[in-house]
Amino acid sequence: MDNSADGEAQQEEKERSTPSAGLQSPHMDRNPSPPPEQADGEEGEDLDAIGDTVYSKHWLFSTLTRLIQMVTEHSEENSEAQMQLSDDEEEDLCRVWDMAMDKDVAGFLQEFKAADILLGVIAKSRCPRLTEICVGILGNIACFPDTCATLSQNEDLGAVLLLLLGDADPPTLLETTRLLLTCLSQKDFCSLWLQRIRQQTSVCFNLCFIMSSSTNTDLLEKVGELVDKLFDLDEELMKCWLTAQPSEREERDGEINPDLSLSLLEAAKQLRSESPNGLEVYLHILQLLTTVEEGIQVFAAPDGPGKPVWEFVSDVVCEDLCQPNDLPVVLHEQKSVLIQALSVLQALYRCQDQWRSKNDTSLSLIGSVFRVCLHQSEFKREVSDKDEANDDQLQTLAEITSEFLADLCINIQKRTVADLIKKDYLTQKTCQAAAACLLPNYKTSVQHLQAALSETDPRLADVMRTQFPV
Repeated sequence: MDNSADGEAQQEEKERSTPSAGLQSPHMDRNPSPPPEQADGEEGEDLDAIGDTVYSKHWLFSTLTRLIQMVTEHSEENSEAQMQLSDDEEEDLCRVWDMAMDKDVAGFLQEFKAADILLGVIAKSRCPRLTEICVGILGNIACFPDTCATLSQNEDLGAVLLLLLGDADPPTLLETTRLLLTCLSQKDFCSLWLQRIRQQTSVCFNLCFIMSSSTNTDLLEKVGELVDKLFDLDEELMKCWLTAQPSEREERDGEINPDLSLSLLEAAKQLRSESPNGLEVYLHILQLLTTVEEGIQVFAAPDGPGKPVWEFVSDVVCEDLCQPNDLPVVLHEQKSVLIQALSVLQALYRCQDQWRSKNDTSLSLIGSVFRVCLHQSEFKREVSDKDEANDDQLQTLAEITSEFLADLCINIQKRTVADLIKKDYLTQKTCQAAAACLLPNYKTSVQHLQAALSETDPRLADVMRTQFPV
């Protein structure tokens, strides 16, 4: 199965969060200044400093102590009422959040049993912003292998974090998802988290609920990255979530959670215009679903998600990618998303007999595939063969385009060819590019296309036979 994750070091850096990353929450306009010095004299400062940083042990200890007292007092006085942080309290906690990006600080927090402290605060918290900050601090601590090990081995913390995926607060959900993704990206601990996720059935429900109902771009992106990571690591988990029957799904407010594939589709629709990177992640997840037999069966079912997914991805290819006036270099910029989109379409094309005829494939989609071939030939002329050979993604795109076009051409009808010519989708240039793309591996498809051309445009058919004899 393709691995879409970045290297571990890049992933760790990417997943570190700051107070300003919180969604729909007040945040600081700059990184916080170091806490005030608490000791007098250089020797005292050295003793009070955390590692090689200028951060104060005393200040950090005092801040966490005040946090415990604050939450405990509120819990004893009025446990049901929502708690509010003062500006000073929030600013100090955001300092801790930001400080936790430093390895020395993360190590000190580990020694100080900060994970247990923050877990206790999260359990008692009646303040969404406080919960968000606490999870954000844990997320930054988890970026380092030693501290991630401590967090990952904390069973109570693991259980609480998975339950937090059912929270109603988008910023808290974002930080929780980021933390889980960080832990899963540490190869020494990902199996432990996968085991927990397999056992906690609410994870699938909560992630599907977010994908099918949220309009928060940042949250949908991060949830997509988490699901993509899970499926890339654990094919059996993907199969389990994919084939869950309605009777096996949990209910929320009396409604059964939508199935996985339709939830992915809703998120992709939401991100289409807002986040090209997010859209690519969801297309990759859909592509992963088509790599297993269970996924093909789900998409092939007459009342399954195959048709709406086909229509959406087709529209993305036809309207958003490789347009007629684009320069050939656009192919290089869009190669990754094109690979995912065309892979999904080819898989659905081969299993769509139950919900539509292959002869009903839209002219604009067939024309778009011809246009991708043309862009490939034009781009190839602009770069050296060596450059293209060294680009694995361009090679993969060429292969998937050839395979999909071969499937389309082997089923193409005379009337379809006539309509493609009338709409200028099929021209001498695109015919030549298509033949170059198909040969030498798909001779039968070229023969079929030439035969259809002979009955609709004999001149163009002769040009094809002359330049590309089969």
